[in-house]
Amino acid sequence: MTTVQCYDCGRSFDFDERKRCPCGEPLWFEPERFEWPAGRDPGMWRYADVLPAERPSGVAAAAGGTPLVRTPRLDLGGVELYLKDEGQNPTGSFKDRGSALAVSYARENGIDRLGTVSHGNMAMSTAACAAGSGLDCTVCVPGDIPDERLSHIAHYEPDILRVEGDYGRLYEESLRIEEVEFVNSDTPLRVAGQRTVAFEICEAFSPEVPDAIVLPVSSGGQLSGIWRALSELRVAGLIEQFPRLYACQSSACDPIVRTFEAGETEVEPVEAEGTIAYSIANADPPSGNRALAALRDTDGGAISVSDQETRSAQRRLAHAGGFRVEASSAVAYAGLERLAERDEIVTGERVVTILTGNGFKESSETEVDARTIELDDLTRVL
Repeated sequence: MTTVQCYDCGRSFDFDERKRCPCGEPLWFEPERFEWPAGRDPGMWRYADVLPAERPSGVAAAAGGTPLVRTPRLDLGGVELYLKDEGQNPTGSFKDRGSALAVSYARENGIDRLGTVSHGNMAMSTAACAAGSGLDCTVCVPGDIPDERLSHIAHYEPDILRVEGDYGRLYEESLRIEEVEFVNSDTPLRVAGQRTVAFEICEAFSPEVPDAIVLPVSSGGQLSGIWRALSELRVAGLIEQFPRLYACQSSACDPIVRTFEAGETEVEPVEAEGTIAYSIANADPPSGNRALAALRDTDGGAISVSDQETRSAQRRLAHAGGFRVEASSAVAYAGLERLAERDEIVTGERVVTILTGNGFKESSETEVDARTIELDDLTRVL
């Protein structure tokens, strides 16, 4: 698996030749013949036969294999809900799937330095997986990144560059650097690794599929990977139809939602506003057009939610489900609530919502209601 292809114009290239097509669209690996694996290899490496690298050593070997949890207390209007808890990856987010594959590929091909452009989760994931594999790592973060996020990344001692200027241009410029293998949010290695979440979901439901998969969307790389995986499964005859895919974004930064609702095919950048869903505030998504194609090909949709709706979803996921998720993950559950209200998802349907990252890396604004008592009063108080 060393050839990459453009989903749009169909041209193919050697992987080492380029990361994006001359037409401007992102590339992904041409698929291998897929079969459900017979072995019990751990995590995402269960699907090593359709990955362009073997299972690595170190923390990258622990990526994937996250639980798919049935959550009746979080059901909405008769919708049967399952949560895919990607927060249980080694660094607490779905980004570990792409980072794990990247470090494995790098080790096998004599690459000694990885890089990424990220708001936080992907930078931390890439740095952690590189550290666990003995690779150098450079992370480029936007100038306005909160110091708290930088402290999480710094634990793994990568070379951190806080870059002022246009984030979209930083993304594109990094891919032109030949001395570092940049694995940004929609590059072929990252999408190939991240698509394994769809393999896990569909294998759990096999021989059927869920009616819908709902997820938060930023660059469009994760959504693209899921679409790619579903296409591979259908070609292999392992599924008959696609689950509908739904993209959820913050209303403060929702270029994919706006374009979908307008019926257009090319995403235009937006002027982003501040949002608590900082991780997905991508005003110019590099895989936006591919994400739109995925939504339409699966008869899915797109929806945006306010910060207030996101906070409410975050609280409900915690007190009714026991899941502490970051705001960007809560956007997906808030989006599901809106979709149910609009009857785009209806009673009796089985829906998977992907919780892309846990919330233990975020500062908490939760008010604490705690009483102080004497030990001798414990029995009386309870």
